[in-house]
Amino acid sequence: MDRPSLSPSASSPALRTVAVVGLGTMGTGIAEVLARAGREVVGIDISEAQAALAVTALENSTARAVSKGRLTEDERTDALARFRVFTDLQAAAGADLVVEVVPESYEVKQGLFRDLDAVVRPDAILATGTNALSVTRLAAESRFPERVLGLHFFNPAPAMKLVEVVSSVLTSPEAVTRVTELAHELGKEPVAVGDRPGFVADGLLFGYLNQAAAMYEAKYASREDIDAAMRLGCGLPMGPLALLDLIGVDTARTVLDAMYAESHDRLHAPAPVLRQLSEAGLTGRKSGRGFYTYESPGSATVVPDALTPRSGEAGPVPGRPVGSVGVAGSGTMASGIAEVFAKAGYAVVLAARGEEKAGKAKARIAKSLDRSVGRGRMTAEAAAATLALITPAGSLDAFAEVDLAVEAVAEDLEVKRQLFTTLDKVCKPGAVLATTTSSLPVVACARATGRPEDVVGMHFFNPAPAMKLVEVVRTVLTADDVHATVREVCAKIRKHPVDCGDRAGFIVNALLFPYLNNAVKMVEEHYASLDDIDAAMKLGGGYPMGPFELLDVVGLDVSLAIEQVLHQEFRDPGLAPAPLLEHLVAAGCLGRKSGRGFREHARR
Repeated sequence: MDRPSLSPSASSPALRTVAVVGLGTMGTGIAEVLARAGREVVGIDISEAQAALAVTALENSTARAVSKGRLTEDERTDALARFRVFTDLQAAAGADLVVEVVPESYEVKQGLFRDLDAVVRPDAILATGTNALSVTRLAAESRFPERVLGLHFFNPAPAMKLVEVVSSVLTSPEAVTRVTELAHELGKEPVAVGDRPGFVADGLLFGYLNQAAAMYEAKYASREDIDAAMRLGCGLPMGPLALLDLIGVDTARTVLDAMYAESHDRLHAPAPVLRQLSEAGLTGRKSGRGFYTYESPGSATVVPDALTPRSGEAGPVPGRPVGSVGVAGSGTMASGIAEVFAKAGYAVVLAARGEEKAGKAKARIAKSLDRSVGRGRMTAEAAAATLALITPAGSLDAFAEVDLAVEAVAEDLEVKRQLFTTLDKVCKPGAVLATTTSSLPVVACARATGRPEDVVGMHFFNPAPAMKLVEVVRTVLTADDVHATVREVCAKIRKHPVDCGDRAGFIVNALLFPYLNNAVKMVEEHYASLDDIDAAMKLGGGYPMGPFELLDVVGLDVSLAIEQVLHQEFRDPGLAPAPLLEHLVAAGCLGRKSGRGFREHARR
């Protein structure tokens, strides 16, 4: 059988005419990107109504772009003229490239590829927009499998920069080169990946989304608290449950099914709640209801339902009065927490091991306040008043009269237990005792005291003055009024509290660190490079930092310790720390603080 030539030449024209098959939201977005970049776009959908909607959507989208100064009126007119819609696949006959964005079904997509073989030229490239199905299996349905590849755009296609170019073992390198060049010409950032479900971005994203769904299903935390925790604690543009509603609960289930079929990793086994919602037709925004309830099908506006918490409603019990706060520790976290309380008007005792360390900690706060003054965030008078509220102390004896004692010492259970034993002796009856641990059992700290009902977790995020989130962790022994006290204090210090139970990782770390660990496994398996994975998650997922950038900032030793705690608690093989992470820590490559982690860094 003669094989088509795919290299750019006289017999293989440039990719100037592109057919987009399937004019839903994603297909219409891809068509817009192509038309605005000067390509002739043939839009094809079996539904005449859907094809008409695509034209209207493109008209509206380009009109908004003109109003925002991103497109001129002439450019808009030209782009609209380059977009033609049809309901017959025969319209793709002259296309240099066909991009299919039809439903995520092998039967549907394989049928389409067989039909395209009878329509398009032998040298045309066929691209699937799948994010879950095997490109290799789809390519096998074509007479010329070497011309088939994956071209995975992200939603919304006009705004999102990432495009994953997916090769199967059958794909011609020339086809990959030509499509990669096209992606650059479209103003996108192409990342070359191999054929496995989820590719890079979704391969990391959907495991995280699945764990969030399982966390909600287990009633560990509310949907609002899970979403707020990941937005405020990690800087993500959207919480995981809201994102599942946007993607489509049914789509997420399909992707996870495909991932699990290949990986057999329990972290990819779809949470039962995804099946329950899908089969009930509660697929997210598109149906008007998923994890949340929306104003109407297709609307982005969330409306209250039976699960929506009532804002401003007082808790069942009042909290204890708090006028003074003790902060134990002399590091960055302790200084930041002390600054937060002082800014809110609390009298703060900052205790360290010795007067000198306590003084240095207060000096660190003074510098932080000076920076705030320099940036116009507070007046010099307010900074001076804040600093005056902080009293450094060389021992925990100074906590005798505080109403709330917050420890922020080393993340070592024995160190914390000893500290709580001391707090139990020093602090007055009725004082609330809080630990800022991010991964250790709060109840172990509580049991080191004779008043475990007074102990609670209060997990701040670094840097404490800037980060809005506090995870409020109550044990099975924590008193209701102690829990209420901490939530009231969070409101006064302008932090957003989220409630969670006393288990490893709480909300944020339990969802974040398995994702980071899976990124390390991707590199370990030579599936993708550090740079491509970081780019994929920033450009495709809207993450403020790529996983390897974040690991180097957090510290590989800290990350490994948290992974070990999660693995020990949940006993899930998928949570076992990646050997590469263990090897780097053993070699002293700890990230920025050591000058080398996954990347080289200048020593600070």
